[in-house]
Amino acid sequence: MLAVGMQIPFQAQGQAAPQPQARERAHAEVVNGPYSAAADAGADVRRALEQARTNHKSVLVFFGANWCEDCRSLARSLDQPRNASLMAKDFNVVKVDVGNFDRNLDVVERFGGPIAKGIPAAVLLSPDGRVRYSTRAGELSTARRMNAEGVHDFFENLLVKVGG
Repeated sequence: MLAVGMQIPFQAQGQAAPQPQARERAHAEVVNGPYSAAADAGADVRRALEQARTNHKSVLVFFGANWCEDCRSLARSLDQPRNASLMAKDFNVVKVDVGNFDRNLDVVERFGGPIAKGIPAAVLLSPDGRVRYSTRAGELSTARRMNAEGVHDFFENLLVKVGG
């Protein structure tokens, strides 16, 4: 018997209910996702820029949140061997947690507000901290629709576009 006010989860006809393991895995991704709420984003960007002056790589700053499926999807794609190799070879990578669009907004604004059209967003910085490219038009905000090869092509084309 249902208690008054108890909600019954909606299940579309012909759709199986999510399995407990799938729900647990999704919950773990949100809690332990690629973006750390405890990180000092400003310090992380400063360290990456210091490293860039030494290794002469660009700094690639990702803005996202663990609750965002597109952000988690992009992170999974970037962990694929071919993409991980590209990231390691060409970029000093920083991930900035924007929470519910209420965290690290000083860093977001420092780079021109790249999250205005959605997350994930990315900013490419020269070793001296100048913005070379920004996804201000929401180019990555539908990352879950991109496969790992599409993500690779996006960043490889970005390198060509900005000249290295």
